[in-house]
Amino acid sequence: MNKKVSIIVPCYNQAQYLDEALESVFNQTYTDWECIIINDGSPDNTEEKAQLWCSRDKRFKYIFQKNQGLSSARNFGISEAEGEIILPLDADDKIAPNYTKFAVEAFEQDQTLKVVYCRAEKFEDETGEWKLPSFSLFNLSRNNLIFCSAFFKKQDWKAVGGYDIKMKSGWEDWEFWISLLKDGGNVKCLEEIGFYYRIKATSMLRTIQREKETENLNYLSVKHADFFVKQYGSFKAMEHQLIALERKNDENLKSEKFIIDVFCKRFFGFTIFGKYKQN
Repeated sequence: MNKKVSIIVPCYNQAQYLDEALESVFNQTYTDWECIIINDGSPDNTEEKAQLWCSRDKRFKYIFQKNQGLSSARNFGISEAEGEIILPLDADDKIAPNYTKFAVEAFEQDQTLKVVYCRAEKFEDETGEWKLPSFSLFNLSRNNLIFCSAFFKKQDWKAVGGYDIKMKSGWEDWEFWISLLKDGGNVKCLEEIGFYYRIKATSMLRTIQREKETENLNYLSVKHADFFVKQYGSFKAMEHQLIALERKNDENLKSEKFIIDVFCKRFFGFTIFGKYKQN
């Protein structure tokens, strides 16, 4: 295996978690990696923390940009990356020691792979395995099922234009996976638990779900209309399906009422849905 891996760690107001994330990178059994820490204009001591790791191991690199959001920070880091394989890692999460090794092996064994990820585990306010649906394009159209810390090739990132910087309120991962995979390419989920996802009582994701869900869904639906139409059919076809389903449900309901009426009339001498009848 001779593929260099670039691990991209954006950080904004998460300096308190950064050591854990970078320690998990430092402990990788696969050694041909670089780790690029992007300070996205963070007002905390991100720079101090990052520079300590850079002095500890030259594979760590530090860059700064004015605050422009997660997608921009990732794109900046990847644009500076030397590796042909990329792994984004949020500053408050962690990876297992063998994750990079197993991912590179998977890419070596199957040249058709576009994305390699793994089983995941939650920690902090929630614990246990994070069970996600198995990958298919249809399942991807329903919801995001690949967390941000999955491996992909830099050339594929470049081909789709990177992460969408317009998505500043979340779901940038889901949009990126759709862009990367909707026109083909295989995905592999490793059997091992290689990613640890920190659950905090108040998280960006939960806030987004309450406040920005409709806005993000509308944006995705327009940008990737071709993808969603391919998975669900045209909007007119969906309307016809809904009408047909409503008719079928009405027919089933009428049929159920008829059966109940016959049963009650036969054994009790009255009907439920028709006019009351007494023996």
